[in-house]
Amino acid sequence: MSQLPAGLSVGQAAPDFELKNQYGELVKLSSFKGNKNVVVLFIPFAFTGTCTGELCAIRDDLSSFQNDNVQVLAISCDSPFTQKIFAEQEGYKFPVLADFWPHGAAAQAYGVFNADLGCAFRGTFIIDKAGIIRWSVVNGLGDARNNGDYKTAIAAL
Repeated sequence: MSQLPAGLSVGQAAPDFELKNQYGELVKLSSFKGNKNVVVLFIPFAFTGTCTGELCAIRDDLSSFQNDNVQVLAISCDSPFTQKIFAEQEGYKFPVLADFWPHGAAAQAYGVFNADLGCAFRGTFIIDKAGIIRWSVVNGLGDARNNGDYKTAIAAL
C-alpha cells in the first residue's frame, strides 16, 4: 500500500538535496549515486515519541537498513544543533539531517512538508543506486511506519 506525494512517482529521479548532519557536515543525496541505495526517512520532529521510536527501531536493526549497499538518511526540519543532541542521546549511527534552512526545502521537494506545522510528514523514499525512486509511502504525523514494509522493498533492489 504505497501512496506517493503529488508530483513524485516510482520511476522518477529523486530530488537532490544537501543538508547538514548531526556533526555539521554536508551530506548530499547525489553523492551516493552509483554506490549505494538510499532510504530517506522524513520525520516530523526530533525528541517526539513516535519519531524517536521509529529511529530507535532502525538503530536496533541497523544492518537491515544500512550496510554496504544501503544508506539510511533521517531528516527533520529541526536545527543542526537539535539533531546533534538527538542523535547523541539516542545513539544513532546514521546521518540525522537538518532540513532547517531554507526551512523544509527538502521536505517540500518530496511533497511531504506540512506548512501549517512547519514540519515533514512521515515520508519514506527508497532510492536506488541510479538515483531513481523505487518505493515510497507517506504516513500521517501520528502514524508510525511499518519497518517490515521497507525492509521488503530494500531487499527487492
